Amino acid sequence: MPIAVLALTAGAFGIGTTEFIIMGLLVQVAEEMHVAISTAGLLISGYALGVFIGAPVLTLATRRMPRKFVLLALMGIFTLGNIACAMAPDYATLMAARVLTSLAHGTFFGVGSVVATSLVPEDRRASAIATMFAGLTVATLLGVPFGAWLGLAYGWRATFWAVALIGVAAMAILAVFVPAHVGRDEAATPIGQELRAIAQPQVLLGFAMTVLGFAGVFTVFTYIQPILTRVTGFSDAAVSPILLVFGAGLAVGNIWGGRLADRGLARALLGTLAGLALVLLLLTPALWSPVAVVVMLGALGIAAFATVAPLQLRVLEKAGPAGRNLASSLNIAAFNLGNALGAWAGGVTIDHGPGLEALPIVAAALTVAGLAVALISLRMDRVGSTAALRPAA
Repeated sequence: MPIAVLALTAGAFGIGTTEFIIMGLLVQVAEEMHVAISTAGLLISGYALGVFIGAPVLTLATRRMPRKFVLLALMGIFTLGNIACAMAPDYATLMAARVLTSLAHGTFFGVGSVVATSLVPEDRRASAIATMFAGLTVATLLGVPFGAWLGLAYGWRATFWAVALIGVAAMAILAVFVPAHVGRDEAATPIGQELRAIAQPQVLLGFAMTVLGFAGVFTVFTYIQPILTRVTGFSDAAVSPILLVFGAGLAVGNIWGGRLADRGLARALLGTLAGLALVLLLLTPALWSPVAVVVMLGALGIAAFATVAPLQLRVLEKAGPAGRNLASSLNIAAFNLGNALGAWAGGVTIDHGPGLEALPIVAAALTVAGLAVALISLRMDRVGSTAALRPAA
């Protein structure tokens, strides 16, 4: 991979850390802010909805700006948002700071995906996306467990100060290694052409499979700390090393999903979504066994991030060159809308349903819905191809 793609990975690491870090701090935040666990879980939903809103707005607002400048400006927003989180005096302010931080997320990954694919040959595009998204997996592998430990030892605010420093370092790496000229041709695409490109049915179906397919991951992962401590019976101190296992699974799944998508996108879509649904279903009986739950969380990490590159590449292909900037950002927004949906569904299941132990079943149902959308979309591909091959009357 070109070093510029690896620089994008550094930015993804910073943003991924702040997105996922709250999962390891949920109990501490809830106690200090005097709110319920399910209310603290809405900090994930708020972040995700901020991504959903910010991605199209900032992508369109910055569409004629140099791509490198956009990436650096977004990392600046990210850094300021984390400083605001660290200084938040109450729950409402913390929520507002999380939303501010989230505004940079979708556009960074959307623009970054397009930049990454423009730097490699066509048969390496999915792997380039996977390489950039490896920053998310490293964030989960190292950033989230370290943040959980730091929050346990020095308070959750110390974690957000540390993430702000990561943002400063990521800005420096992007400034040095990303070429100034990259992506200029995409920035000049007329807005009407971009909007028409993303309004195509197959692009919209791509967004839907992303939302539903990935919602299952966050139905469980949002509440992973109380699941491990209150259902399985682990101590608070055990959560960080268990998150390392999940993060290692993400790293493996991310690479695996990119390679599968390079070899055959349709098979990768169906296979990874089906695998994710199966792992979520099998997680239910594992919750009461400490060994089994750790093994299944590693499997969940693999299955979760194996879906990312196929889902992202699908919308890039269907949107075409004219719409790939906006489609790419909107699909990142779709991932985060799935995160919000999952966190909300998990909260409802805890407060008004069977409780923490039922979360994997609800999660599996959401992912199966995403798989159904993928089957419909691929069937439309086959029908369209058949119609194109028929001779004219």
